[in-house]
Amino acid sequence: MGNIERFLDFLKFEKHYSNNTITSYLNDLSQCNNFLTALGQTFESAKPNDLRAWIVSLMENNIEPSSIQRKISSIKAFYKYLNRENKIAINPARKLLTPKKKLRLPSYVDEKNIMELFNSVKFTDDFKGQRDKLVLSILFATGIRLSELINLTLSDIDLKACTIKVFGKRQKERIVPFGKIIKEEIESYLKWRQQENNTPYLILTDSNKKAYPKLIYRIVNKYLSKITSLDKKSPHVLRHTFATILLNKGADLNAIKELLGHANLAATQVYTHNSFEQLKNIYVKSHPRS
Repeated sequence: MGNIERFLDFLKFEKHYSNNTITSYLNDLSQCNNFLTALGQTFESAKPNDLRAWIVSLMENNIEPSSIQRKISSIKAFYKYLNRENKIAINPARKLLTPKKKLRLPSYVDEKNIMELFNSVKFTDDFKGQRDKLVLSILFATGIRLSELINLTLSDIDLKACTIKVFGKRQKERIVPFGKIIKEEIESYLKWRQQENNTPYLILTDSNKKAYPKLIYRIVNKYLSKITSLDKKSPHVLRHTFATILLNKGADLNAIKELLGHANLAATQVYTHNSFEQLKNIYVKSHPRS
């Protein structure tokens, strides 16, 4: 077994990273390895200038700064592992600099439009209609991630306390509340959901199997297309909408951080930019000397 395979096993079994994250690491390491091979080098023999040359090649190929940052992070993590395992004496990635990432404001649906989705759009009174409505409702009402939604089980839902137990990144557990309306929608959906099947998951396909990401994407895109012209209409847009509306309504940033399951406050602070943009728009429209 090579060093890359050992490192990926370390991420899987010791760090408990998700399969998607491990796949990203593998892709980044493979790409860098191919570049080093073309230079006649390996990860173990590479020098800092070899790694810098790789970064320059990424920039010359117009790779997004955010993607380059992730790739560098993967390489640094790998070299840190090699150094700790005594596979290399000197870490050539230790002082690698990353390009500045362009600030991208999260796309979100404004409050008027999102309420139109739930107040005006008609959902059929059957399993499929009630499931689709619940998918949209839970994503918007709780801000949970796509992966967290499809992994929700019936035992994770406490209808009496109006809370759901969510297992986020690295299986970190958090409790997220929901309101009376969501409780009623869950109860309505459960009447249509076949109780005799052995599937423990809340959201099911038309054939009573665990929901999969593409299904959720299709549901969200279908209904958001009815109320917004946003280019991006993904489950994550509803997560952004949840956070932005809470912040605009005066919710504490730390509370939003906990609800979203962010590891640090910096990840949550991006939503303050949306709020500031909204404040600027209000100022321009309202102040006589704007």
